[in-house]
Amino acid sequence: METPENEIFRDSIGTIDNKGKRAWVFPKKPKGKYYDKRKLVSYFLLAFLFASPFIKINGNQFLLFNVLERRFNIFGFPFWPQDFHLVVISMIIGVIFVTLFTVGFGRIFCGWICPQTIFMEMVFRRIEYWIDGDRNKQRKLDRQKWDGEKIRKRLLKWFIFLIISFLIANVFLAYLIGSDKLLQYIIDGPFKHLGTLIPLIIFTAVFYFVFAWFREQVCIIACPYGRLQGVLLDNQSIVVAYDHKRGEGDNGRKKFRKNEDRQALGHGDCIDCLQCVHVCPTGIDIRNGTQLECVNCTACIDECDHIMESINLPKGLIRYASEANIEKKQKFKLTARMKGYIAVLIILTGVLSGMLALRNDVEARILRLPGQLYEHKDDNIISNVFTYKLINKTTNEIDDVTFRLRKYKGTIKIVSTENKINVPAQDLAEGTLFIEIPQSELSGDKNKLMIEVISNNNIIETTTVRFLGPRSYR
Repeated sequence: METPENEIFRDSIGTIDNKGKRAWVFPKKPKGKYYDKRKLVSYFLLAFLFASPFIKINGNQFLLFNVLERRFNIFGFPFWPQDFHLVVISMIIGVIFVTLFTVGFGRIFCGWICPQTIFMEMVFRRIEYWIDGDRNKQRKLDRQKWDGEKIRKRLLKWFIFLIISFLIANVFLAYLIGSDKLLQYIIDGPFKHLGTLIPLIIFTAVFYFVFAWFREQVCIIACPYGRLQGVLLDNQSIVVAYDHKRGEGDNGRKKFRKNEDRQALGHGDCIDCLQCVHVCPTGIDIRNGTQLECVNCTACIDECDHIMESINLPKGLIRYASEANIEKKQKFKLTARMKGYIAVLIILTGVLSGMLALRNDVEARILRLPGQLYEHKDDNIISNVFTYKLINKTTNEIDDVTFRLRKYKGTIKIVSTENKINVPAQDLAEGTLFIEIPQSELSGDKNKLMIEVISNNNIIETTTVRFLGPRSYR
């Protein structure tokens, strides 16, 4: 059975031609109120992206994702491997927030906030408009033979793309290894740190490939968000939508003619100018309805509003709207599903806030040495050997650290040249200690001890251990 002509778009994605080959997209340069707003949002987010690795709060990098050393900073809060549960909760909150936002407003994240879209449309595409010209000039240049003009423009564009990709790779690296270390590597020279230079070259190549060639295919093929959108959207979701009832009328679209009464002829307001298609960065026709390729960038809204204004018809033929709004003029309202997401989001955010408030700046881990039992010493003293690990999550050194038993009479001896410990800033200290307790204080072969970690006579952390002793036969 043949697919109807107006349904052919469902059989393939917008960037593949009839022969199954890549259909290169040459979008028209967008302009309009939404585009101006997107530029402001993009400038802010680009500044945030490039500045975040170099901003510090209480000595902590604002954002750091050092996977190799398992150190993470999120909004200036340091997270260690021991805080992994907090990172997991944060990620779950992020997923639920994105899900809630998608249910309510579709793929707006992709068009306004996604780094891929911002770099592609607000950086690389604008450089392309500057060098190659607008849509028609780009198409002409693409078909043009490799003469002096084409070679000059191509080399200039590719060189600028490569430089920007290199800068992005450096910023990306600053998020992974820390800005201080990156700056030090730059001062030392790249060849003194080949282990970092090679990944930097790889990142540069990946970014160059994405923005110079793969481009909108990332949003269409690689990114799962388009598929997620298809699952989460319903008729109440607000998306970039074509008002087909107004645009088609009773007898469909029709090219514009002056002094023609379109309503009397039963034609809709869409004049089939194809400008909404030409301006689309993923090459789709928004009049076919919501499609996974649509990133809600609003370029078609601006272009359609401009056309409607030029022929004295009302704006808003393409606009932010839900299917229910177009079909039944229903206003946006919170659905039961959205209320459920909001409730879960509030609960998890409250849990995370509470955990962050209760989190100690110092974490102590004291574990009995594996394979070691108790030792019976003179005067009925029972001794156990333990290893300790003190993690300092602050930017200040913690000095004069000692241990003290709570409730039990006994002593703690640290295996060290000194009987006190210093924990460097954002680092850890570890070693061995002996706990010695009179047998009369013990209640059996397994005893739960509470140990206080003290610095300058202040209790900074408490932890528990299991202390082994002789089995009681009483």
